Amino acid sequence: MFNLNNKNATPLYQQLFLQIRDQIVSGELPAHFKLPSIRDMAMELAISRNTVEAAFQELFAEGYIYSKSRSGYFVSYIDQELASSSRTDHPQQDLHPKLVERYQYDFHPARLDPEVFPASLWRKCLIDSLRSSTGDFSQYSEPQGEWGLRCNLQFYLERSRGVHCSPTQILICSGLQHGLEIVAQLIKGRHESVAVENPGYHLPRDVFRNHGFDVIPVDVGAGGLNLKTLRSTSSTVAYITPSHQMPLGHVMPVANRLELISWSKTGNKLIIEDDYDSELRYIGRPISSLQGLYSEGNIIYQGTFSKVFSPALRLSYMVLPHALLNDYHRLFQNHFCQVPVIIQRAMINFMERGHWEQHIRRSRNFYKKKHEIMLQAIDEYFGRKANVIGLGAGLHIVLELTEGLSDELKFVERAKQKGVRLLPFSQFYISGAFENNKLLLGFGGMGINEIPKGIETLATLIH
Repeated sequence: MFNLNNKNATPLYQQLFLQIRDQIVSGELPAHFKLPSIRDMAMELAISRNTVEAAFQELFAEGYIYSKSRSGYFVSYIDQELASSSRTDHPQQDLHPKLVERYQYDFHPARLDPEVFPASLWRKCLIDSLRSSTGDFSQYSEPQGEWGLRCNLQFYLERSRGVHCSPTQILICSGLQHGLEIVAQLIKGRHESVAVENPGYHLPRDVFRNHGFDVIPVDVGAGGLNLKTLRSTSSTVAYITPSHQMPLGHVMPVANRLELISWSKTGNKLIIEDDYDSELRYIGRPISSLQGLYSEGNIIYQGTFSKVFSPALRLSYMVLPHALLNDYHRLFQNHFCQVPVIIQRAMINFMERGHWEQHIRRSRNFYKKKHEIMLQAIDEYFGRKANVIGLGAGLHIVLELTEGLSDELKFVERAKQKGVRLLPFSQFYISGAFENNKLLLGFGGMGINEIPKGIETLATLIH
């Protein structure tokens, strides 16, 4: 009667709850129908009594079933017409990771491989932080974040990313969204519009639009943001991902970076540099930051621990230019850092013991192997029918097909039916026409043996 999957990320009791609920709502289980006893259902499904009882308790709490003393549980009466009209099926693939659909081949670009996370080292740093800092947990964190973490970040950023700053310019944030929310409040009133990459990451444009800014799309080419188009706009703020453009993966050449800096010097303009996927470069050294070329300019540098360490920690950082520091202290003098002190202290330990840079090196080697395997599989199964864009860095590549797709969304749905997860490339465009010939293929969360099989499945769908 019910199909439970031990490999599914959704707990067994919730799988059982959802299946019974759906059968009640659909009328498959009629009103006042007596459900099997907890003992009998546990034996039938080969699961524990506690699992069945937890599912029944949730059904009872929400009114789907009722109980009779010494008789067991029965299905409640529900108006089927009202139930069917009020129920809406919402896609859950991006909203609730724990309830995400299971795909055989998941090409989502933001997934990390749990195998590379240094769980034992991180656990030790957390425990040591608790032991050595118990007295500090009765106090609030420093508003800009723990001083020790900012000092470690300043040292790391200067050596690895070429960022020139002092710890007083660094803010600890709880993710890119939080950092951009701060930026939006800092620049509101002096700027009215923000230029964003097109195609580009959806989050920045959503944040700035929600704060009342005009969001102006600027096309992206092999050299990054089109500077000629940027100059033709009225925008005085540019949000860019110059070291690994999201999603195309292009690197902005130094000549274009210098030209963009020149643009920022006139009319009190501002650059927001998102150093997306900067650590994961597989060919040559990581590209130096744009901020390092003009550290005294109006450049806000955004970085995060999410893309190479863990998105669950909600730990990121931002380097403000000197020109914005006074405004930051004025506007946020009564605010507190949103990242828990224990997480910050653990990261201080992690960095001071040399684990962070060791983790970066290990991650780079780990994902480089996956990157190479994906390129080999594409060459084998697509050959001349596709070109790869944005190779050599990050956790995804873009596959450009020599023949476009007739309908991108229908193709994504067909892939889903075959157990393949894809994000429609069109979602990265804010406006304007786009070609239906690109597929965004992430490899970070896929097993090494899954990558060739996933590419082969895609190839059969296209051919």
